[in-house]
Amino acid sequence: MKDKLKFLTKQSLDKKIKTKWFVGVNIFLLVLLIVLVNIDRIVTFFGGDFNEEISVIVHDEVGGYDAFKTYFESSAESLGEMKNYKVELSSDSLENLQNSLEKDDNKIIVSLEVDPTNYLKGQMISFDEIGTISTQLIQSSINTLKQEIAIRESGLTPEQVAALTSPATIETVLTNPDKENEANKDLIAAGVIMIIILPSFFLILTLVQMIGSEVNDEKTTRSMEIIISNVSPQTHFLSKVFSSTLFVIIQGVLLILEAIVAVLVRVFTSGGMNLGGASGDIASQISSILTQVSDSGILTTVMQGLPWILLLFLFSFVLYAIVAGVLASMTTSMEDFQQLQTPIMLVIMAGYYLAIMASQFEGALFIKIMSYIPMISFMVSPALFMLGQIGIWELVISTLITIVCTWVFFKYGLRIYKVGILNYSSSKLWKKMWKSLKTKEPKKKANA
Repeated sequence: MKDKLKFLTKQSLDKKIKTKWFVGVNIFLLVLLIVLVNIDRIVTFFGGDFNEEISVIVHDEVGGYDAFKTYFESSAESLGEMKNYKVELSSDSLENLQNSLEKDDNKIIVSLEVDPTNYLKGQMISFDEIGTISTQLIQSSINTLKQEIAIRESGLTPEQVAALTSPATIETVLTNPDKENEANKDLIAAGVIMIIILPSFFLILTLVQMIGSEVNDEKTTRSMEIIISNVSPQTHFLSKVFSSTLFVIIQGVLLILEAIVAVLVRVFTSGGMNLGGASGDIASQISSILTQVSDSGILTTVMQGLPWILLLFLFSFVLYAIVAGVLASMTTSMEDFQQLQTPIMLVIMAGYYLAIMASQFEGALFIKIMSYIPMISFMVSPALFMLGQIGIWELVISTLITIVCTWVFFKYGLRIYKVGILNYSSSKLWKKMWKSLKTKEPKKKANA
């Protein structure tokens, strides 16, 4: 049996991996990831520029240029946008400046004029529509300048003006040590959850579709009868489950490697690993992200539960493979299987949305109960664990429940599989399946 199982598993896995479409899809995914990671450079290469410098030309009639420039640059620097702007003063008339604007000019004229009622009146003049960030920066700078002019004309001393215009010092003090840096930790955890959950979601969909098409293909071509005449239904069933699970694991590892290659392409095409230029930006960003992850304690949390998380994912994949195999054995065509797999899709979607919204259910009994439900727990439990809403023991219990459920589904699903794989009629199918579930397995006679 072991030799036959190994042979069938290898043959089924080879049919999935040693094909042109598998190579083609992974080449496409690699190219797609490289394009997404380097999208800004690609757009720039074809004539676009995300970092094209915008000239902010100030026409000053109130003597507030220096203050306006200081406020503008300070706001732009806080947003990381200062490299995209250049602020300069012009002595030319407003009419000449406005007439000089052309279609391809990346200029914004800011006019500062005296207003007897409101102290200051401003204008923003541009050939094309002004972007949201530029508008906000200019408006906030003009409003801050207006406040300064109003305070200055009120007769206050420079010290009083400085005290009024300086931002208030706001300090957050948390008396609960468990809540320290919780907001930052939740944000980082949510990012880690998305990185783990989203690929798993698509891998499960691939696994379900793969088993359905393979079983139905064998039934349609009648090759199922030849196979079952040489191996037991149990061996055949196990080979489908093992090969499909191994395939999605291999595909998951390839996705991780492709993402790493995409990041390395961006780094090395920027002039190496030096800390200057564009590569310096990406290197500093990666370093900053890793530092935040380390400081938040998420990495330590993940490493503590990693063995159980991997086990939970593995047995969840096997469980989905078992359910998909049983449903596929009950159908006589791929169209029928598409209808039967709808409940599986709904379960996957429920788990996916519960996982990405886990941070919104803090302390809720409902979400904790869902973390123990097989076929959903592999997405919900790791999410709650990384958010600190459940502990390691809850994760262990969730994993053990999934393992036990996988064994139960295989034991009783095999009875349906034995009847379904050689059934080519849809009449009274559910009745046959129910009857097969109630039929006890014959006891094996002991060797004399």
